[in-house]
Amino acid sequence: MAIQRTKEETYSTGGNPLSGNDFDGFGVWQSDTDRQAEIRMKKLKVAVIPGDGIGPEITEAAVAVMQAAAKKFELELSHDSAPAAAAAVDQGLPPLPEHTLKLCTDADAILCGPFGDPRWDNAPPSERPERAKLILRKTFDLYANLRPVKPVAALIEASPLKRDLIEGTDILIVRELTGGLYFSEPRGYGEDDAGKYGVNTMRYHAWEVERIGRIAFEAARLRGKKVHSADKANALESMQLWRETMNKLHDTDFEDITLKHVFVDNCCMQLVSDPKQFDVVVAGNMFGDILSDVGAQLTGSLGMLPSASLGKGTPLFEPVHGSAPDIAGQDKANPLALILTVGMLFTHAAKRPDIGEAIDNAVAKALEKFRTPDIARGNGFEVVGTKAMGEAVLAALEG
Repeated sequence: MAIQRTKEETYSTGGNPLSGNDFDGFGVWQSDTDRQAEIRMKKLKVAVIPGDGIGPEITEAAVAVMQAAAKKFELELSHDSAPAAAAAVDQGLPPLPEHTLKLCTDADAILCGPFGDPRWDNAPPSERPERAKLILRKTFDLYANLRPVKPVAALIEASPLKRDLIEGTDILIVRELTGGLYFSEPRGYGEDDAGKYGVNTMRYHAWEVERIGRIAFEAARLRGKKVHSADKANALESMQLWRETMNKLHDTDFEDITLKHVFVDNCCMQLVSDPKQFDVVVAGNMFGDILSDVGAQLTGSLGMLPSASLGKGTPLFEPVHGSAPDIAGQDKANPLALILTVGMLFTHAAKRPDIGEAIDNAVAKALEKFRTPDIARGNGFEVVGTKAMGEAVLAALEG
């Protein structure tokens, strides 16, 4: 299978400032009664944002799998799509139009393609298409990004690392998503006697660190009971607070979990030199962004990694990779990251890990015979395009 899925459990929130809100713990809604959970498992409303570049074509493949999986497991599914990012800006709309935001607000989950277009690279930060995703994260307080890094057995040879290093790797990267350098104020451009400058601020409150730390520790309880916390406490005061808070949380509520601290630059090095030592890795927004891309390469391609962004409001599910405008519309893109993302959507939004497992297994089966160009290393398979790879997963799912 592509990603190991484990039965979810509910944990108490302790000092979590979001205690009492809909989301708590590792993808669990504590406020649901058993009856509410049962209803949620039978009906699912998804807002689909195809995104930019290769987004529309991989989204088409992923939605087809989503529909087939829902039908097979008798889950009532409804979905509507709307533009955001460059696809919206090209229509003279803001990066996140109001009707798109409303569609997301009214949904149980958001399935999102990649955002971004190089035509807008020189636009002010507030006007760049990618800003739409930051707004979604902030609006729904999606503070926890889960990025599994587990190479598919059929793709071991696609990794740039040797088989003996990568085989058996199973990492969950937990990235804080709504604070730190990407959101803190002050930020912007200025000018002084030395000339023009840009400024960004990295600020974390202890409660922000505690709630993402709690996610990481609770995830580790379902896995290998080990957490590496990546920081830069030797240089940044905000990261000193991060480390202090993680230690306090561990000593108070999670003594059964092994906690190790690692500087983020060393963590990057260790990920490529000894990846099997890691179980759960937790990091701040910018550091988590970098580490998850390093982790992606362990699998041989960014085109294979899904992610889930969970928090207080509508959860968002997206592939880790970018919009790849250079191959857009050429039937070359790998749709598997977004298809695997659909598996995470069923697991966390619909509380149906059985459907997620079925999609993972269908992807693994399809890879035994077919590969897209980005993962076409080795022999014994047929190199196919986006549409054919999606159809191969469909055939495996329905077979």
